Amino acid sequence: MSVDDLVIDVRNASVRYRVPHERIPTFKEFAIRWLRGRIEWREFQALTDVTLGVRRGERVGIIGRNGAGKTTLLKVIARVLRPRTGAVRTHGRIVPLLELGAGFDPELSGRENILLNGSMLGHSRRYMQARIPAIVAFAGLEEFINAPLRTYSTGMVARLGFAIATDVEPDVLLLDEVLSVGDVVFQQKCMTRMAGFRAAGATFLFVSHSMGTVLELCERAIWIEAGRIRQDGPAPAVVAAFEAAMGMGVAAGASLAASGGG
Repeated sequence: MSVDDLVIDVRNASVRYRVPHERIPTFKEFAIRWLRGRIEWREFQALTDVTLGVRRGERVGIIGRNGAGKTTLLKVIARVLRPRTGAVRTHGRIVPLLELGAGFDPELSGRENILLNGSMLGHSRRYMQARIPAIVAFAGLEEFINAPLRTYSTGMVARLGFAIATDVEPDVLLLDEVLSVGDVVFQQKCMTRMAGFRAAGATFLFVSHSMGTVLELCERAIWIEAGRIRQDGPAPAVVAAFEAAMGMGVAAGASLAASGGG
């Protein structure tokens, strides 16, 4: 694989977190203990020496158990996290859907949050004003778009976030377990939009616990285990190996979609 062909090039990336040794229930208690130097820390190695390349137009599923490092890898590629060692290079506009609704202001209306989120993605106010009707229609929020976001349900916020981020096809799309938001009708709309991206040759990385969705959308899969790449290859082969190791089938894998990220 030539380096010139890569839109994502991760070389020997490692990420280590410092986390409190015990759970501290409130921020106030954390601040008091921190000021008094009474917090015991432990090191957690989230990623270890991860190297991978993604070519333009590839559709890559990232699978693994909870806590394996899948979300951390996406955050490194999105430049949300800086690896402790190693390097990451990307080409083109990267649109991360790591946490739908991140960056929204609960006191602003849905309409105002569309403008805010659009500016964070690099779009002009005039452009986003023109796109509002299509975004609102896709999210199905016509009756609520002028209400404060704090009055929205979690599903409504997720629908709005997905609609904004995928309104225009990016060069590279990073998705972290976001196709399971909303009701069945909205999930089908998400899948249809992703199929359109696939047909147009878009590049995307997709973290999911649903093996069926990975097989439907992705040609390649990467299995992350304990912060390392355990297997990288054609999606059917990698999914089969993961299912065999976990003692599950596709149906069981689909049921894990609601169990959280990694």
